[in-house]
Amino acid sequence: MIIPELPDYLENLGGGEYKGLIISVFTITAGLSRPFSGKLADTIGRIPVMIFGALVCFLVGFLYPVFGSITAFMLLRLVHGFSTGFKPTGTAAYVADIVPYDRRGEAMGILGIAGSLGMAAGPAIGSEIAMRFSLETMFYASSFTALLSVIVLVGMKETLKKKVKFSFRLLRIHPAEVLEPRVFAPSVLMMLTAFPFGIILTLIPDLSAHLGFENKGTFFTALTLSSVLIRFFAGKASDKFGRIAVLKISTMLLAVSLVAVAFAASKETFLLAAILTGIAVGMNTPSIFAWTVDLSDPDFRGRAMSTMFIALEIGIGFGALLSGWIYSNDVANLPTSFLLGSVTSFMAFLYIQFYYKPNKDLKNENA
Repeated sequence: MIIPELPDYLENLGGGEYKGLIISVFTITAGLSRPFSGKLADTIGRIPVMIFGALVCFLVGFLYPVFGSITAFMLLRLVHGFSTGFKPTGTAAYVADIVPYDRRGEAMGILGIAGSLGMAAGPAIGSEIAMRFSLETMFYASSFTALLSVIVLVGMKETLKKKVKFSFRLLRIHPAEVLEPRVFAPSVLMMLTAFPFGIILTLIPDLSAHLGFENKGTFFTALTLSSVLIRFFAGKASDKFGRIAVLKISTMLLAVSLVAVAFAASKETFLLAAILTGIAVGMNTPSIFAWTVDLSDPDFRGRAMSTMFIALEIGIGFGALLSGWIYSNDVANLPTSFLLGSVTSFMAFLYIQFYYKPNKDLKNENA
């Protein structure tokens, strides 16, 4: 809800040159908190981890309008990152616990559909609220939706069988608990394909305004709606034909779609590029999620999902930071930034096509 309006909000605070930090600062704490959320999800349970992440989102939403300085805004973005650092880790582990092996791709596709519906409605509704009422109202509305998430979680049953009570000892992270080596391959692919998403989150609002869109969430709505539609089929396809087969198509399609965004010169071509990007993302994400679960040890599923999400944050963070630096608030530099995302997407295709060797013991992985 708030992402499309944050660049203008920061510029009004006098920090237009820091737009590249809006997403990258957020991802710092999101990434750093992943080892903790992964360990806690495997010890105290999936639901407490999800509730904590949702509560952070609820509280921070109320604080954005209270502070009116650039420094305070960046500190809030840091704290806000804990929401993404915890909530998705617990959610993905929870879903992996309750679905059968041969329907993981389908399940992750359904999970992605739910997230995509929120991502589709959020930017458009957020911008509409900001236009009709105020930015403060938009922040409060986003906080309220996070509270609804907490209410849903309270009524759910825990899936972790061997739970322990929380103690501060659990926050001691040993080096071996940070990353799960089993899921290195899907994490590499996630990092390379998340990089262009960091660019999209950072620069699409400005490109939308440049092309004459009053509602800067329109691109996100088109992207996520097309993503929702393809997820109905992509998850099942990865279960039937293998994760690798689907990912080869999705990474190449993502590379092409970023070229289309870079050279979009009208509203029509811009929205077409958004749809193409959404199709690529809708195929890519559930396949990587399911692939990560395939390779993970059930006893350390939280750590495995945490590792994959760390790669996600690294990709988004660096994508946002580098694209913001290249952009430098100059519209003429926008194509170069998006083309950089196309390059990393093509690198993901090359990795899975020529470098990675599939595990012959996993039927859903192989093409």
